[in-house]
Amino acid sequence: MIATGLHRPNGVVFHKGALYVAELSKIWRFDDIENNLDAPGKPVLVSDDFPKDEAHGWKFIAIGPDEKLYVPVGAPGNILNPPDTHAQIRRMDLDGKNVEVVARGVRNTVGFDWNPQTKNLTFTDNGRDWVSEDIPNDELNVLSEPGKQHFGYPFCHQGNFTDPEYGWGRSCAEFTAPAGLLGPHTAALGMRFYTGEQFPQAYRNAIFIARHGSWNKTQKLGGDVVVARLGADGKMASLEPFLTGFLQDNRYVGRPVDVLVARDGALLVSDDYNGAVYRISAAR
Repeated sequence: MIATGLHRPNGVVFHKGALYVAELSKIWRFDDIENNLDAPGKPVLVSDDFPKDEAHGWKFIAIGPDEKLYVPVGAPGNILNPPDTHAQIRRMDLDGKNVEVVARGVRNTVGFDWNPQTKNLTFTDNGRDWVSEDIPNDELNVLSEPGKQHFGYPFCHQGNFTDPEYGWGRSCAEFTAPAGLLGPHTAALGMRFYTGEQFPQAYRNAIFIARHGSWNKTQKLGGDVVVARLGADGKMASLEPFLTGFLQDNRYVGRPVDVLVARDGALLVSDDYNGAVYRISAAR
């Protein structure tokens, strides 16, 4: 046991011997964790300057190529005009200092990674509910100008649909359009660029995305892992199924949450419906 008493812990990242753990409104750091697994000791508080809203409070965290810690703060509800403290992605030094907002208009991202070629932060974002069963799509977004881009929420969804309530007098042209659409209400969560060498060359630098699956569509969609490929213009050129079979007769038998490229190039997929982790490897 490393830690107890945390409130909705979700995001973890291991970096240079330290384990960072994000709960709803705080981030902790366990130093030299590998040598102290049996007795981790008291963690260091990195930051407690986060809202305590339960809605979209899960925090996927990661450390970027700039050696900064990236932390999302979701919108505190389905659809509303959020305060300046929400619907964004922040980054900070590894000790919690020098916090800045790098992306706004982000409803709820629970997965991001950096493009190995451009180094741009790329992230999934879950669209709002209760407009229709087919609108809006979840998004795949690319941050190319940190601190300058607004991705639309709550005014514009999927790059071309103004919100029935908050979109009046606004244009989607005001905001950064998504790089690609990931299906309506598919709950696109964890994603990773494939940087391994085990899979065929066609998968190099492609994006594996776990879609947890819709919860309020009559005909459910998602519950799978898809692979997205970006074109030379940075937009999504294709979206193809990769791991399927979790949706049978409109019922889930598994719900992928996150993906991770293992050191040997295999793909790990977590499934919170079955409490399982699957390892997918190339045939030899």
